Amino acid sequence: MSFTARIAPDQPFGATLVFLLVVEDDPVIAAQLALGMEQLGHELRVVANGRDALSATTTCNFDAVVLDRMLPDLSGIDVLRELAGHSAKPPVLMLSALGSVADRIQGLKAGADDYLAKPFDMAELAARIEAIARRSPARELEGTMAVGALRLDAAGHAVRFGSEVVALNRKQYSVLAHLMRHADRLVTRRMLLEGVWGYDFEPSTNIVESNLSRLRTRLMEVGCDAIETKRGSGYVLHSARCG
Repeated sequence: MSFTARIAPDQPFGATLVFLLVVEDDPVIAAQLALGMEQLGHELRVVANGRDALSATTTCNFDAVVLDRMLPDLSGIDVLRELAGHSAKPPVLMLSALGSVADRIQGLKAGADDYLAKPFDMAELAARIEAIARRSPARELEGTMAVGALRLDAAGHAVRFGSEVVALNRKQYSVLAHLMRHADRLVTRRMLLEGVWGYDFEPSTNIVESNLSRLRTRLMEVGCDAIETKRGSGYVLHSARCG
């Protein structure tokens, strides 16, 4: 598979954070997709089969999914049919070497929001992802996400506590978005590893703990002491402590 365009980091699409799930069993294509999206600063997770894709969508709120049609276990069509029953189904762009009119119609009827045949232009793929992500239930939620006086603005990639601006880097922002989305509920370390870093393994570093520590410090600097560490379990953002 060759890609006919590389996306420059300063293209308009990169102005808005996108949390993307890529379902692709070809490691070369998966790596190219990851590189293209990461150059734009987007968060993503990559899985190689349909069952892992379905599992990921139950634990993370993705803005969009890029779904290969031919997978080693469930087909992309099967995955679409399973996702159809989800109340907050993320928009899906199906990616496939099967590009006939009949193939595209089948994919769209099965529930795909868009369909792109391989080989494809990376810039076109990025534009299509941008278009379907605007309809994402997760994007609608994050656009005005608030827990008490703590407010997260996805469009501006900004966080405020009351009138105070909370200065966060991209990872801290994503961690906070996960905690706010699950306010007053336990967010496990594994949920953060999968949802923020896209890891399905235990890293050798304390990447979660160090980012949570810095996030907590930033919030406390503006008077918000809302994050509780449940030792050995995870973290809880308490709405009652958010003013």
